[in-house]
Amino acid sequence: MAAYTGIQGQNILIVSSDPANPTEGQIWYNSTSNLLKGYANVVTNAWAAGGNLGTARYSVGGAGTQTAAVIFGGFTPFPGGPTGATELYNGTSWTSNPTSMGTPRYQYAASGTQTAALIFGGWPTGTKTATEKFNGSTFSPTGSLTTGRNFLAGCGTQTSTLAFGGSPDGGTTQSSASESFTGSTWTNTPSMNTARSTLGGAGASNTSALAFGGSPVSQGTTTATESYNGTSWTTVNSLNTTRRNVMGAGTQTVALAFGGDAGAPPYVLQSATELWNGTTWTSNPTGLATARGGGAPAGSQTSALCAGGGPGSVSEEWTGAALAVRTITTS
Repeated sequence: MAAYTGIQGQNILIVSSDPANPTEGQIWYNSTSNLLKGYANVVTNAWAAGGNLGTARYSVGGAGTQTAAVIFGGFTPFPGGPTGATELYNGTSWTSNPTSMGTPRYQYAASGTQTAALIFGGWPTGTKTATEKFNGSTFSPTGSLTTGRNFLAGCGTQTSTLAFGGSPDGGTTQSSASESFTGSTWTNTPSMNTARSTLGGAGASNTSALAFGGSPVSQGTTTATESYNGTSWTTVNSLNTTRRNVMGAGTQTVALAFGGDAGAPPYVLQSATELWNGTTWTSNPTGLATARGGGAPAGSQTSALCAGGGPGSVSEEWTGAALAVRTITTS
C-alpha cells in the first residue's frame, strides 16, 4: 500500500480574500470569512420570464447580449405587416428607439451588438439585398448582399459578419449561398453543403460559424448541422430535434439552439432547447416556457435572450451552467 505522502494532493491555499482569477476546480480557505471555497460550475440551464416587447412581432432578428439587446423590424400580428420599429433591452425592460429601420422588413438576419449591429436581407422583395448598420440610435444603408434572399441566418460583428442559407423567393427555393461582410461590402464565400432556409446560426465572426436546422425543402425540416472555419463548411453531428425557424446564440464551439416549428401544416411551435459543445448537441430537460419560432435571439450559451416570435411580445432569459465561486460545506 502506498504511503500517504505519496498519494496526498496539494495543500489547500489559505488566503484573506478570494483569488481574482481562480481556475476550474481550485479550492481555497478564506481566513477573513472563515469559509472553505471552490471554483466550479453552477448548473442552472433554465429559461425565466423577461420583459415583454412594446410591439408584438415575429419573423424578426436581434443582436447584442442578454442585458444589452436590440430588436428591429419584423411582422406584426393581425392585420399585420412589416414594421421598422426598433426596441432596446437593458436586462429588465424594452424601450422604443426613436428611429426606425430605413427599410421595414421581416424574415431577415442580424449580427453584432446593441450599439453596432448589422441587418441584412429579408422581405418584402425590395429588401432582399438591403443591408443597414445600426449605431445604437440611428440606421444607415451600406453595401448590398450579393445574393438577395430572406429566411437566412447570420452571425458575427458589424465589421465581420457571415450570412448563409435562406431563400430567394419566400421559401419555395432553398439557398446554400454564404457571404462575408467586412464593414462595407459583401463577398461570396464557399457554399454550405445543405441548402436550406429558416435555419439557426451562431458564431463570433465571418470565419467561425455554425448553421443548424431549417428547411431543406419547402415547409420541410432538418436536423443537419454544419461548421464553417473561414475556408469550408463541414457537416457535423445533427440536432436532436428536427425543426425550422429555430433560433441560436453563442459561438461555433459553444452554442445554444432553441424554439422553432415542426414545419408543414399545422406548423406546431416548439420549445426544445439544445446545447452544443463543439462536437455534439445535448437536449436540455426543459425548454422555453412559451413555444415559439422566428423570434429574435441574443447572447451566449450561458446567458441568452429570446424575444418575440410566434406569440408576438413574450421575452425569456436563459441562464446556463457557468463557473462561479462556491462555498463548500461539510457535515
